[in-house]
Amino acid sequence: MKPTNNIARRSLFALGVVACMIATNAGVQHAEERPAYLDTEKPPEARVEDLLARLTLDEKLALVHGDSIFTTAAIPRLGVRKRWLSDGPHGVREDVGPDSFRPSGRTDDFASYLPVSIALASTWNPELARKYGEVVGQEARKRGKHVMLGPGVNIMRTPLCGRNFEYMGEDPFLAARLAVAYIEGVQSRGIASCVKHFAANNQEWERNSINVEMDERVLREIYLPAFEAAVREARVLSVMGAYNKFRGQHCCHNDYLLNKILKGEWGFTGVVVSDWNGTHDTREAVFNGLDLEMGTRAPSYDEYFLARPFREGLERGDFPMSALDDKARRNLRLILATNAFEGNEGVGLLNAPAHQAIALRVAEEAIVLLKNEGAVLPLDAGNISSLAVIGENATRRHAHGGGSSTIKAFYEVTPLQGIVERAGDRITVTYAPGYRKDGAVDLVERAVRAARQADAAIVVAGLNHDRFFDSEGADRKDMRLPDGQDELIRRVVEANPRTIVALVSGSPVEMEPWIEKAPAVVQAWYAGMEGGNALARILFGDVNPSGKLACTFPKRLADSPAHAADAYPGKDGTVRYEEGLFVGYRHFDAKNIEPLFAFGHGLSYTRFDYSNLMIVQGSDAGESIAKVEFEVRNVGEREGAEVAQIYVQDVKSSLPRPRKELKAFRKITLKPGARQKVSIPLDRRALAFYEPSKGGWLAEKGAFKILVGASSREIRLEGTLRLPKTTFER
Repeated sequence: MKPTNNIARRSLFALGVVACMIATNAGVQHAEERPAYLDTEKPPEARVEDLLARLTLDEKLALVHGDSIFTTAAIPRLGVRKRWLSDGPHGVREDVGPDSFRPSGRTDDFASYLPVSIALASTWNPELARKYGEVVGQEARKRGKHVMLGPGVNIMRTPLCGRNFEYMGEDPFLAARLAVAYIEGVQSRGIASCVKHFAANNQEWERNSINVEMDERVLREIYLPAFEAAVREARVLSVMGAYNKFRGQHCCHNDYLLNKILKGEWGFTGVVVSDWNGTHDTREAVFNGLDLEMGTRAPSYDEYFLARPFREGLERGDFPMSALDDKARRNLRLILATNAFEGNEGVGLLNAPAHQAIALRVAEEAIVLLKNEGAVLPLDAGNISSLAVIGENATRRHAHGGGSSTIKAFYEVTPLQGIVERAGDRITVTYAPGYRKDGAVDLVERAVRAARQADAAIVVAGLNHDRFFDSEGADRKDMRLPDGQDELIRRVVEANPRTIVALVSGSPVEMEPWIEKAPAVVQAWYAGMEGGNALARILFGDVNPSGKLACTFPKRLADSPAHAADAYPGKDGTVRYEEGLFVGYRHFDAKNIEPLFAFGHGLSYTRFDYSNLMIVQGSDAGESIAKVEFEVRNVGEREGAEVAQIYVQDVKSSLPRPRKELKAFRKITLKPGARQKVSIPLDRRALAFYEPSKGGWLAEKGAFKILVGASSREIRLEGTLRLPKTTFER
């Protein structure tokens, strides 16, 4: 690709500003001469049509493909500025390019490093997800971006997927609720969100070529709901296609996914963006729903599939001008929505104290207390004089890793830093790395000695963003902890019975060699720039843990649905989703397999009782079919937050259904002894399944069990709802 000349770039920018100023000044002097597209009082569609009519063929084409790694060309004579897109889901990526993914070398492209998406999902807190999105949006504006490439909502089908850390777990309902809130937060700051990767991008193995095959119910009930909610509820402005094929056709120009479902059924009016180098054919890109081609590996940007080849096809009459106009129109909507005339430079906030506070709160609410035998946690600072902190992840920083989601963080508090700061002068903290890639035995022995001499030991174990762990472009090879960590943990637990294991990872790991003997385990995720402080505050009891798992932790890989069905990573270029609907906890329920830790599981330093379940049925003519009401009481001695989860079971169905499915939840905070009445509506979709023969959602009359619990395996209350008649909706 030919590098962009900086002087020319600045000149175009200046011309754009002048053109915009001239047009604006002309509007002040002669209102009748002011271009309609610059009049913010006019309806958006009128502005779009006015601007579309003014574009030349070349200008329309410039809107539908990139002119650098992360930009599209400006249109100076009309005051349209260059559009900037940016990764990633948990912060604004460092600048790269313009013509490669090498860092640009800037010193002003730092950003707040927020906890990763699987951590956000583990908060089960949509209100907090919106605040998270607002931080991303504010920082994107400050950095001069227009489109943020996130959130990722692909379902965790296998624990091995290298990008699980960027996604929101295994359940479509939970992912949808968090994604909608995230998107609303980002877009409230004048930045377009781009939900990705549409669709069925559930593995990194052969991601650019693998063909995914699944039946229609599985697609509609498991893999599309979060995308549908993003479009229909959050009004997301852009959608990114996936690398893989779906039913034989690449997802970035897949007629069924993009034209028939996304734009047809769901009425999406925004921009479909290709994943970078995810476009493969001009004709399919023209006719099958792609609106913006980015990142194609070509000799020049004019060789993109939607550049010169598209123009030549138009000139030959192979493609109708209406196809280009539709793509241009969609891009103009995004330009108007993101103020790409006025520009975003200098507006917004970057790493503000409020952003740091949100990062800390998300990290605190995301951490999951998996096990706490003998009340080892919280640590009593008044009764401890020494701590041994063990493990490479105690000192390793993770912001600048993982692939496209890499962040150049202003700072990142490591677990060791957070623990040392919280421990203060009274407690002696000794650090031992315990392991490294070559599995050096002497490191284990030193760690064991440190643990033996301390009042308590904290092993910070887990994964990192190295290739074949939690990283884009490659899946994990297995679920085991690398570098001899299992043996390290086993030895440390033997040396000190007050050992806490803190796991830093973005997906489940096997714990079988030591889980029975380790008294306390916390899942800490990749918790962002305040992660070390959050972990320390949880361990010392300054914060009561309230995170709940957004994915099932199996005891062994073979227990996972795709692996139990021998349906990963695929054969002969195709992966068939043989497990069907039974993904995550649905599979463990159906096969009566005991997980290591269940979906929705998470302990607290207090206890909650559930009581007084009532199911108040409403009219089926309204949005709400019933209200589920119950009381939650804090019966412990600490203030804490609980996530009450509502699952639905269809007692008798004409088609096979999972034993239970998450359909509602509510996170509430209670002081000791306090109780709260919880009332949550259920709509008809909560009772329905997708009926392929009818092409819509069918809720059959009859009985449905309503299961209320603290996790998918800890049901506290049970009642029955009766649907008086069958309902159907598309």
